Amino acid sequence: MKITSVEAIPVNVPLKPGMTTKTSHGVHATSPYVIVRVQTDEGLVGLGEASVAPRWSGETSVGSVAIIEGLFAPVLIGEDPTEMTRLRGLIESTIRLNPFTKAAVEMALWDLSGKAAGVPVYQMLGGKVRDTMPIRMVVGSIDVTSAVKLAKEFLDRGVKCLKVKVGLDPQQDVERVRAVRELAGPDIPISVDANCGWTVPQATDMLQRLRAFDILFAEQPISTGDPAEMAALRRRTDIPMMADESAFTPGDVWTLTSQRAVDIISVYPGKNGGIQATVECVHAAKAAGLPCAMGSNLELGIGTAAMLHLGAALPTIASERFPGDFIGPLYHEADLLKTPLKLGPAEAVVPEGPGLGVELDEDQLDEYRDRSGVAQPTGTTTGITFEG
Repeated sequence: MKITSVEAIPVNVPLKPGMTTKTSHGVHATSPYVIVRVQTDEGLVGLGEASVAPRWSGETSVGSVAIIEGLFAPVLIGEDPTEMTRLRGLIESTIRLNPFTKAAVEMALWDLSGKAAGVPVYQMLGGKVRDTMPIRMVVGSIDVTSAVKLAKEFLDRGVKCLKVKVGLDPQQDVERVRAVRELAGPDIPISVDANCGWTVPQATDMLQRLRAFDILFAEQPISTGDPAEMAALRRRTDIPMMADESAFTPGDVWTLTSQRAVDIISVYPGKNGGIQATVECVHAAKAAGLPCAMGSNLELGIGTAAMLHLGAALPTIASERFPGDFIGPLYHEADLLKTPLKLGPAEAVVPEGPGLGVELDEDQLDEYRDRSGVAQPTGTTTGITFEG
């Protein structure tokens, strides 16, 4: 089997009304992502997704398309897609960084390899260790009244874990977390995520103030530049700390663990640069005795499917203790899949078909194809539906 084409398709999918996410990185109202199709001479097609975000990884959909078509396609066409390790080396040799773009193509190779073997990706990773994965829904850094309204909508639909975004205004952060905790009661786990938004003094103060609300963990409370400072902050609180923006690569994980800087590592294939790269990050954390949790860049259906296969197969991704962000399709107007993933309200289920186990909906793809290259903002009213 040989690769005959590598296609990169820019899409622009708005978030559902009322689901716009606000963090210290900015407002996420629409998703200008890239869908990848790798075709073969035997008729099999592999799917991938680049959940690019300039403020997150420095990647754009325009740049991602240019890299895939201009750099990756020439070295992949004519190759056997099942030789993933060797092809990953070819991909890495063409350009530095750009993890989400690399992940999209590598994801498609995993999808093709699973289809060629007739087994799901999770089986290629060693088989399932769990049948379901608890999830958590995200309440953005929005005003307190809106935050409570959104959290109530989640809880009314059966959500069992919440993440509250913080990091923009310390006083409002406390009020938002307090209000969500009062709404949720004592039995719903709540984590907070500052997305690098606090200074070290602010984080020291805020973690002390948030102790009263029984916080499951605090995600990336400060910026990524100084793991020693993160380690010092960790020693000043009994709230477990998670690394996200500071943990892109296995080398990042090694640095954080050697500094004893965090308690949990957030992983997911887009950020890490592919499915195999996530496996490597998980193994680095495992060697240090740390659990991992599945993070997210609000992926669409294909990217979320890749996350589900990893979550189902890797014991160190401890979704039972730290529910994962298997949530992107719940926030978007479309997932681009013919059959929606089984997501929530409390747990997610991995697809069972060969490869990633998903099929691209060509009608949705045509509807949301970005023909301008410019992301358009969307409105923010109310409403959410759950699939699965």
